[in-house]
Amino acid sequence: MTTIIEIVYRFLWGDWLTIPLPGITVHVSLLVLLLIPTGIYFTIRTRFLPVRLFPDMLRAVTEKKTGRGGALSVLQTLIVSTATRVGMGNLVGVVAAISVGGAGAVFWMWITALIGSSTAFIEATLAQLYKEKDPLYGGFRGGPAYYIHRYMEERQGGKPRRYVLLSVLFALSGLICWCGISQVISNSVTSAFENAFHIPPLYTTIVLVLLAAVIVLRKDATVKVLDVLVPIMAGCYLVITLLLILLNYRLLPGVFERIISEAFGLRQAAAGGFGTVVMNGVKRGLFSNEAGSGSAPCAAAAAESDSPVKVGLVQALGVFIDTILICSCTAMIMLLTPTHMTDGLVGMDLLQAAMEFHLGRFGVIFAAAILWLFSFSTFIGILFYARPNVAYLFGDTWLSQTLYKLLALAMLFVGGLAAYTVVWDLGDVGVGLMTLFNIFMLYPLSKPVLERLGAYEKQREGRL
Repeated sequence: MTTIIEIVYRFLWGDWLTIPLPGITVHVSLLVLLLIPTGIYFTIRTRFLPVRLFPDMLRAVTEKKTGRGGALSVLQTLIVSTATRVGMGNLVGVVAAISVGGAGAVFWMWITALIGSSTAFIEATLAQLYKEKDPLYGGFRGGPAYYIHRYMEERQGGKPRRYVLLSVLFALSGLICWCGISQVISNSVTSAFENAFHIPPLYTTIVLVLLAAVIVLRKDATVKVLDVLVPIMAGCYLVITLLLILLNYRLLPGVFERIISEAFGLRQAAAGGFGTVVMNGVKRGLFSNEAGSGSAPCAAAAAESDSPVKVGLVQALGVFIDTILICSCTAMIMLLTPTHMTDGLVGMDLLQAAMEFHLGRFGVIFAAAILWLFSFSTFIGILFYARPNVAYLFGDTWLSQTLYKLLALAMLFVGGLAAYTVVWDLGDVGVGLMTLFNIFMLYPLSKPVLERLGAYEKQREGRL
């Protein structure tokens, strides 16, 4: 199994394009070749939507409408998608990016977010346009498996089909990805608690799995728990990290200089350093904000709204909240720490060493506690994503839904005792495959989204 994971990982994230430049050689992976041009294309097609319609994003998220009959409000779908974005990706994803790619990876995470928000808008709006009733949980469901399926049916004259190969591949990739993320969650939490409290990984893993099982095995607990958990954990984390950044404001110019310098390989000692920086920045940026991967549309489809465009705008805002705001806070905390204190450290060891520098022993405990909360939100969020994909593959049965939850809980247990790099590779393979199957379909499917965007803007101008 490990060999298969490594082969697929090299296919997705290995060197596809080599660009020789003076003094360095740039190696670019398949996913970088897909994500960056797609983000640029949709940024241009939407006429720089992330900047132009940013006020509309804020207005859409503050609408007071609530979902009916099991449907979610637009705000609730943002909370669900934020649970996975402002969860493991913001802590462990940023740590992994800087561990491997250095400070320059942060710059490429920013770029991925800026152009990726347009991609997030397209796929979330598509999920709304092609959503369908959920007979099992109530409300609505959808996502790439559903809009790809409907597109293929329409191309064949509307003839109904039970399965579409590309939809099946996406759904399977999603289930693999979320199992991989389950392992990353427990792996990172056990490492953090071992550092903070000297608790053996086995004990931490058992408690984590039991608490997660209490929540995810209940039908209606998912969104209720996230509605409370996400605002509290994100708010606490932002307050603490922003305060630390403000206290070290004199050092910020040097940090930004280091990010920009390393972003273009100017400080990389080894040949190919630039490619490593870009790849890890994009990879962890995608892992964190999910733009283009097709994850967040699984939440966006569950919203009830008077306009699919508003749901797309809210999910585009989610990318900003995730990467430009919270991921940057994590990165700054680490980069404001003297390098001699973090040399040779990876994973949660690196983040906790940075927190200990700023807050003393409390920093280690705070990092472990906030990671615990982020882990719960991520795990609950990914199982919400899994719902429509399990239903697409196996039908509307409680048995199939419960079996997948049990599989994810089993992977949560295994990840707590597995090697750090192995669990990341499985998550990267899953998210890479999802992106591969989703992103090509966004081009032909984007036409109705762009039409709806134009109609929304004309209506908006009429109101003004």
